[in-house]
Amino acid sequence: MERKETPPPEGDIIAAIGTAWGEAGIAIVRISGEGSRELAGKFLSLAVPLEDTPPRFLRNGSLLDDKGDPIDQVLAVWFAPPKSYTGEELVEIHTHGGTLVARKCLDLLLCGGARLAEPGEFTRRAFLSGRIDLTQAEAVLGVIRSRSDEALRAAVRTLRGELAEFARDIYNEILALSGSLEAALDFPEEDLPSGEEDELVLAIQAVEQTLRDLLDRCATGLLLREGIRVAIVGRPNVGKSSLLNALLKESRAIVTAIPGTTRDLIEEVITCRGVPLRLIDTAGMGPPSDEAEAMGISLAEGVFQDADVRIWVVDGSVPLHPDDLKLAERLPGREHVVAVNKSDLPPGAAEGGRTTAEFVADLLPGSTVLSISAKENRGIEMLKDDILAAIAGGGTLEAGLNASARQVEEIRSAAGFLKDAAETLSAGMGQDVAASSLGEARRAMERLLGIEKDDTLLDYIFSQFCLGK
Repeated sequence: MERKETPPPEGDIIAAIGTAWGEAGIAIVRISGEGSRELAGKFLSLAVPLEDTPPRFLRNGSLLDDKGDPIDQVLAVWFAPPKSYTGEELVEIHTHGGTLVARKCLDLLLCGGARLAEPGEFTRRAFLSGRIDLTQAEAVLGVIRSRSDEALRAAVRTLRGELAEFARDIYNEILALSGSLEAALDFPEEDLPSGEEDELVLAIQAVEQTLRDLLDRCATGLLLREGIRVAIVGRPNVGKSSLLNALLKESRAIVTAIPGTTRDLIEEVITCRGVPLRLIDTAGMGPPSDEAEAMGISLAEGVFQDADVRIWVVDGSVPLHPDDLKLAERLPGREHVVAVNKSDLPPGAAEGGRTTAEFVADLLPGSTVLSISAKENRGIEMLKDDILAAIAGGGTLEAGLNASARQVEEIRSAAGFLKDAAETLSAGMGQDVAASSLGEARRAMERLLGIEKDDTLLDYIFSQFCLGK
């Protein structure tokens, strides 16, 4: 099923400044729509007019005001449809950088008949003209917002169509499965033989697994795009704020010997091996001493639940506290790393003559337990690597695909409906119910790819873009 293209109204020309506001070497004003060359030509004096210039050739000349007086020396270029960013006739005017010249150029074009582009409208037109699909359109925003090398590489993979290719293949498989089941429903006197129904179940399960593999890659890409949320948790006065400062290599959080100093959340971002880590220092988790500390602990609980990785900080110079043990009970099944802090001090004694670090390792078998000293900056780099390992395992970050939260949710939804369809058929609950689940999975993939145009969805997606993109 192909997406229906809906080109913009004829004669609707949009214009916007395509570069960041402020002083710079150049500024670029973009114009798109049928008649863009003619409109731009009214305010340009070029050695060879754009109308007589081949596409993609830059021409030098002057930008003229409404009286015909030159106000800047510029370069101009045009792109012929459909081989332009928007798929339409498109013109770029390159002025000198600065807030005034580019603004005057834009005002002239608006007075000449163009209208100011809405946020993301150039990319929206690229989507509507079929130049890119919806996953690629959202990847443009991923490229713009990339904060690390890995995030940028993941965005470029999606922009080049890797996500769309996988998603479209899966969509076609779901379409074929749905068609087989619908055909059986159209002829109820010819129910699928049990053998064929078993094969259909296996086929649905295979597509579901492929979709979950794609989900893993997109979930990884979302982490690269938004950053890995890392909660630093533990009871009061174990060195959580000192650890945050050590990771940041600066004194960001107040550190004192008084328990409960941190009452609010402190969030900072660092980059480790090209991956953004969103570090969140939380209040000590334990019985509160006052109302303010109780509110801080409540915030810490929320962060503990929502984090992608939890760093459980333990004071290795003293035996484990009962509050430590309560927190340890909540870690299994969640991505976490144990940081046994204060290794610069004599180790605390635990049961059976074991050190606190040894006791923690026995308490949480299979967990990563690392002895560190936030005060002396010991073990910090290894801790960063362990955080990445907790979320990435065997290097899956390198296969991540840039994805938004919306896209991840559509893929997760489609996988869930496929699972429902397979379980329904296996339980003999009716082919019509399974067909309904397959239909929902198909619609989720259509929303992901933008096959069915939804103006509300498009408005939401492109409203996140800046003007001129």
